[in-house]
Amino acid sequence: MNITIIGGGAVGSSTAYHLAKRPDFKGQITVIERDPTYRIASSSLSASSIRQQFSTPVCIAMSQYGWDFLREMPEAGLKQRAYLFLATDAGADILRENQAIQRDNGADISLLDLGALRARFPWMNTDDIALGAVGQSGEGWFDGPGLLAELRRRARALGVTYVAQDATGFVQKGARITAVKLADGSEVPSDIVVNAGGPWAARIAAWAGIDLPVRARKRMIYVVGCRAALQDCPLVIDPSGIFFRPEGAFFLSGRSPSAYEADPDEPPLEVEEAMFHDQVWPALANRVPAFEALRLQSSWAGYYEYNTFDQNGIIGAHPACANLIFANGFSGHGIQHSPATGRGLAELILDGAFTTLDMSVLGFGRVIDNKPLVERNIV
Repeated sequence: MNITIIGGGAVGSSTAYHLAKRPDFKGQITVIERDPTYRIASSSLSASSIRQQFSTPVCIAMSQYGWDFLREMPEAGLKQRAYLFLATDAGADILRENQAIQRDNGADISLLDLGALRARFPWMNTDDIALGAVGQSGEGWFDGPGLLAELRRRARALGVTYVAQDATGFVQKGARITAVKLADGSEVPSDIVVNAGGPWAARIAAWAGIDLPVRARKRMIYVVGCRAALQDCPLVIDPSGIFFRPEGAFFLSGRSPSAYEADPDEPPLEVEEAMFHDQVWPALANRVPAFEALRLQSSWAGYYEYNTFDQNGIIGAHPACANLIFANGFSGHGIQHSPATGRGLAELILDGAFTTLDMSVLGFGRVIDNKPLVERNIV
């Protein structure tokens, strides 16, 4: 069996590794990655955090496997630190509903009322806050490039071939793909093709005539310094849409546009300092008075592979092309779900079904049937 994976980021390399380590796999795995430096890859530019505070059970379960996987990989540098979602009166009921789903699915998430928030985080302004949800275990952050490098190393040690080329199209016989075309004019014979193209996955799907609702959306990370010590600081998701977390002696911060703001497809990866000064810094200073005196140290921009349909991953085949497998549209949680995605795709390809964690609800069928599985907790 010849398996070709287009995209060698965390999802593609995890898929290659989980396939190659299966004792029953017989064949060749080829990963096509156009940029082996991963300079603009989402895996390299992510804030690299993991949480169980999702609103869909399958995402919670994927994070639980991801946590166990990262914990057994020293190269990933996993640090257990809490996520803290804050809600005003308007969002408190949603936070309660999400926490009930999380607890029902084995996630160790607690609700904190205003008194508990003020006692635990005295450095935080909670005047407009009604409720918080905090992870007691199984959440934190890690070294994203370290995870990617180790997945690649393990995959290559098991015989996976990485090709530094740009894929340009498919060779098809009827509805099946028989090869992947490369920019140098060569072809890679393929029995199964995995689309792990991240923000550019829709272009790959279009080669087979399939409309994949995934777009490249720019997100920016700002690295700031603050002289004040914020004891026991978690990764905080503010009702304003900004987030921040400690990173060594500094803090990482950013925000996602609201539903009412422009969020264009694949804009240039240029950092907008105006967003920091006009929107991020004021929100940070409102939530943490000590941040009024912060300093912007550095920044970067990267792409989310944003699923415009329901902000959840699309995993599995499309009926129009049964040997093209999708692993796309994770909308910011792709790197933390890359271990579970890789394991699931290995099962789907070799066993014909998900055998460990049923991820069939993330299949392409829900897009075709217009039945979104909306993930509320997108950061």
